[in-house]
Amino acid sequence: MNKEALNALGGIILDASIAVHRELGPGLLESAYQLALARELQLRNINFRSFVPVELTYKGVSLQKAYVIDLLVEEEIIIEIKSTEAINPIFESQLITYLKLADKRLGYLINFNVVLLKDGFRRLVNRF
Repeated sequence: MNKEALNALGGIILDASIAVHRELGPGLLESAYQLALARELQLRNINFRSFVPVELTYKGVSLQKAYVIDLLVEEEIIIEIKSTEAINPIFESQLITYLKLADKRLGYLINFNVVLLKDGFRRLVNRF
């Protein structure tokens, strides 16, 4: 997928996230937002997978460590969902790890526990 298509898909993800935030508001558990965002993407005919495992390998050998991506959209964009007081830098490191291990170029870190969703929405890239 080219950059323009990825950015357009990112716009759809942002719009879907705003719809979820307007409907549910802040203060719920991450799992509630994950389910609602999955439904919102489904309503928009966007393909995604939930709870996608990503294995850590080193020099061709599995290190028996698997991470789990909240949502993988169109097999291209990783979404990491949070519901916390603030976005901690470790959350960005987590998403960067997923981007590198899964060999994806674009990811979104979305913290739904904010008054305005724009304050909880972060875009991170890997070789974009």
